[in-house]
Amino acid sequence: MIKILANDGIHEDGKTLLEEAGYQVDTEKVPQDKLAEVLPDYNVVIVRSATKIRKDLIDLCPKLQVIARAGVGLDNIDYDYAREKGKEVFNTPAASSQSVAELAFAHMFSLARFLHQSNQALRPDDSDFKALKKAYSKGFQLRGKTLGVIGFGRIGQETARIGLALGMNVMPVDIFVDEVDIDINLYHSDKVRLAVKVETYDMDEMLAKADIISLHVPFAGKPLIGAEELAKAKEGVIIINAARGGTVDEEALLAGLKSGKVYGAGLDVFENEPTPRKELLQHPRVSVTPHIGASTVEAQANIGLELADKIIAFYGDDK
Repeated sequence: MIKILANDGIHEDGKTLLEEAGYQVDTEKVPQDKLAEVLPDYNVVIVRSATKIRKDLIDLCPKLQVIARAGVGLDNIDYDYAREKGKEVFNTPAASSQSVAELAFAHMFSLARFLHQSNQALRPDDSDFKALKKAYSKGFQLRGKTLGVIGFGRIGQETARIGLALGMNVMPVDIFVDEVDIDINLYHSDKVRLAVKVETYDMDEMLAKADIISLHVPFAGKPLIGAEELAKAKEGVIIINAARGGTVDEEALLAGLKSGKVYGAGLDVFENEPTPRKELLQHPRVSVTPHIGASTVEAQANIGLELADKIIAFYGDDK
């Protein structure tokens, strides 16, 4: 029997599909420092971002045939080494694209209309309604603003699709993509569809023109937005990071917020998870969420089903 350890969990729909196919699926969390004792007994491991599958652990697991990432990135897996050792490694890039893109826009709307501030300021019994109305009445619309999208894969394209539907100018940046046809399905009706050809731009050109910059890339070992990039950006730019902690230099971001170069930031990911720096969490012009980009009911169900389909396809009738 094929044994699967879903160490960071799996949606019940995916688990059921795997069990109906005849696989054993264990979902009890094994701490990282105990994995070396447990994982050698398994054929498949399913992880999210919390569990790391590195070279030393791979060497201890000759039975391990599949390493599956329930999400987009693979930075917590030694991908090249695993493939060199004959392990199948895959993720679920399509399943959570809309959820992550929608969260990026949730942060944009929050910063544009002071939702993250006014939501707390209005709650106390002694809050001054009239004063708060005056304080938070200088927001702005997203329509007509220029949205820079760093990384034009599935999530970046979904972000562009929403931006275009809102009437934003979209400037994607991607070293591997020249142009993409974006299909905008308004009101979920085949009768109201738009096909828009979107070309990618040079990074410097995007930085100079974008009012809002949203990142949708894996961690590449160093920040893509740091002091040098912020110096080239528009005055009062907004930075949205729902990708990976470390893709934005947090020191440079804080300096930009202090100087006013950066109007605000929406952050779902941080360098020091699960203990992000307090300066960011408490900054009045930073909207924060605890790494929940793919954490919607729909996305998790899609991820579980996509994982199950890929694992079943890998083994075929060989159980």
